[in-house]
Amino acid sequence: MKRNPVIPYAIIAVLGILTMIVLSIVGLDQFQEIEQAGEEGGQQEESAEGGDPGDPEAIFQNNCASCHGADLSGGAGPNLQEVGSRYSQEEIHEIIMNGIEGTAMPGGLVSEEEANSLAEWLAEHQ
Repeated sequence: MKRNPVIPYAIIAVLGILTMIVLSIVGLDQFQEIEQAGEEGGQQEESAEGGDPGDPEAIFQNNCASCHGADLSGGAGPNLQEVGSRYSQEEIHEIIMNGIEGTAMPGGLVSEEEANSLAEWLAEHQ
């Protein structure tokens, strides 16, 4: 009796299709879990990242320290240890909100409320 040469290929095809179905179902469940965790984590992250608008040091550490240094000594950005003697609070606020054209200083990294708090705090550094 001769064996049909198509049978091994058919078995492999059926096993492959079943494997893909199982992987799709498992992946769909994982996607839904990741999506739910992302929504919950995103809300927690926003509240942690936003910080208290009344805490300018935390705002600075979260948004500015990477360029201006954790101790205001500068780095990629200029030294801010005596920024209050060079700029008024209003000028500092303007720079925070709009950046400085032609430089690496971007604007709009913080909310208006946080910018007010940060500008007041930086203006005290003279």
